Amino acid sequence: MKKGRLLTAFLGVFLLLTGVLAGCSSKSSAAGKTGSADSKEITMVFYPNESAKNFTASRKALQEELHKATGKKVNIQTTTDYNVAIEAIASGKAQLAFMGADGYIQAHAQNSKVEPLLLQSGPDGTTKGASYRSYLMVNKDKADQYKKDGKYNIDKIKGEKASFVSTSSTSGFAVPTDEIQKHFKLKNKDDLSEGGKFFDKVLYGSTHPGSAINLLKGDADVAAFDDIDLTPFLKVSEGSYDKVGSTFKVKDDADAPFTEFKGKELVNISVLPVQNGPFVVNTKALSKKDTDAIAKRFTSKDFTDNKDLFSDGKGKTPTLWQKKSDKMVLLKVTDDWYKPTHELIGK
Repeated sequence: MKKGRLLTAFLGVFLLLTGVLAGCSSKSSAAGKTGSADSKEITMVFYPNESAKNFTASRKALQEELHKATGKKVNIQTTTDYNVAIEAIASGKAQLAFMGADGYIQAHAQNSKVEPLLLQSGPDGTTKGASYRSYLMVNKDKADQYKKDGKYNIDKIKGEKASFVSTSSTSGFAVPTDEIQKHFKLKNKDDLSEGGKFFDKVLYGSTHPGSAINLLKGDADVAAFDDIDLTPFLKVSEGSYDKVGSTFKVKDDADAPFTEFKGKELVNISVLPVQNGPFVVNTKALSKKDTDAIAKRFTSKDFTDNKDLFSDGKGKTPTLWQKKSDKMVLLKVTDDWYKPTHELIGK
């Protein structure tokens, strides 16, 4: 494990052991016990992004669907740190998790019984195009500084202040730092995880909105975050979501923490595809019967028609999944599908 990952993994374990877990609907004793496959209760853990207050309705809807599938009591565990979620699913204290590809791979490396169960499909209902976008963004009033021969690129980010989401974030760290490493031909990717090496300063937002706020406040010159988590707050005012050099404006009706930045504009100087993250199961901590029941329920039309779970992403209240078309469904998936991210993280 690389130095940056080792530090954050240690921090995650420390936080877990000291009980620093964000609000959880289950009792602390339930969250603290390692689950068994025949347990009468199931614990579902979420990343910090989906642990936010504005995801409450979507988390509750998922809790209800899990109960319908298994008949068991379902506890929801929210977190404020990626590594707490990774440790919870790897240890079996949580039997299910909603994760990014990077976090899943880290959990799988700790415990091979952690496996992907379901994946959001692409627009045509297959794994083709089952991805979202990772950005490196700058404030629009300084965007021209990042042009070379009339085109945007990342040449000028060296020596600046950067913001990422978490070193365990796929789109908020792993993917953009892979691009930076390739672009600048860096031997050691760990140099990007802390200030004083490649960057003058490195900040972490803990969530994708948090990383964007670091940029909007001026604490960072360039920030990494994804499109799906910022859709409730940002809209494309010039260009498109998948085109470098597009302008993103904070919506006039944006809720906190974007309220004070309404109308502020950002420009993306990099856009990269990211594999959709999996709905994960610890197969040692959850029985095959329950796992199969969940897979059957979650791949049904009734499930994907649930508007508290699936939306077009344009509303103020986010949902756990966003439908890019009416054909979008959840598909069963195996570890093999994540080979590209395995290779990216293993560098």
